[in-house]
Amino acid sequence: MNGAMLYVVVEELVPEASQGTHSNISTIGFAAGFALMMVLDVLLG
Repeated sequence: MNGAMLYVVVEELVPEASQGTHSNISTIGFAAGFALMMVLDVLLG
């Protein structure tokens, strides 16, 4: 459920992310960065 909501937010609120032929790369990059941020928050917090 949370992954789907994250996908919708990135695709709808950042219109530049869904333009062009490689639109999924930016979405995957955002999701990977968000996951890395959460992991670092748990490990360092």
